[in-house]
Amino acid sequence: MPVEAWTPPPVLLTVDLVILTLRKGQLCVLLVERAEDPFGGMQALPGGFLNNDREEILDAARRELQEETALDIDRVHLEQLAIYGAVDRDPRDRVVSVAHLAIVPDLPEPVAGTDAKAAAWVPVEEVLTGEIDLAFDHHRIVTDGVERARSRLEFTALATAFCTEPFTIAELQHVYETVWGTELDTRNFYRKVRAATGFVVPDDAGSKSTRGRPAQLYRVGPSSTLAPPLTRPPSSEKSMREGSS
Repeated sequence: MPVEAWTPPPVLLTVDLVILTLRKGQLCVLLVERAEDPFGGMQALPGGFLNNDREEILDAARRELQEETALDIDRVHLEQLAIYGAVDRDPRDRVVSVAHLAIVPDLPEPVAGTDAKAAAWVPVEEVLTGEIDLAFDHHRIVTDGVERARSRLEFTALATAFCTEPFTIAELQHVYETVWGTELDTRNFYRKVRAATGFVVPDDAGSKSTRGRPAQLYRVGPSSTLAPPLTRPPSSEKSMREGSS
């Protein structure tokens, strides 16, 4: 009997971006208001389809990031987050998204791209608690992206991606407290940072004036991993589970 020829199912590929920054003492994510259906008028993550069938996925993520933020992508921490491919995640067709996490310090007010009405920085807690309803499965993607950032702060030098060099230990501590959502003991934090070999190194500029004595300035060190790690306080982990439930 003749064997029927098999045809691959049509699947479309997109990239979505969880872009995080610190603004006014809050961890914020970039959201856009969709201009067209599906989910016209709803908030969503920036992203889009591949430009053509020869475009690499990472190149597409970098292109979308630059289009949505007009940033120099060389100063952006960008990593692949996860792949989302639920059958019904997009009502238009079978669409698989390769989501990426981007972290940048001191981002300006965003400008909406060509396929969005508006763009804005939104505190992540408003998304995690469901106060803001997102299109597609973007609530899950934001949740995963924020948890990735929070967990990576424990074992890597990712926190420095939120800082503008040179920075003080106090400014670095503020990053941890904002992302983790909890206060940290200053002396204990300073001790742990200094104990992590190659995490930060003193800056040649020396120090800058604060309300008290001058604070030593630092730059990103040569190590991308923290040994020993800076573990999250148990109270922080509990509050985050409650916030995302």
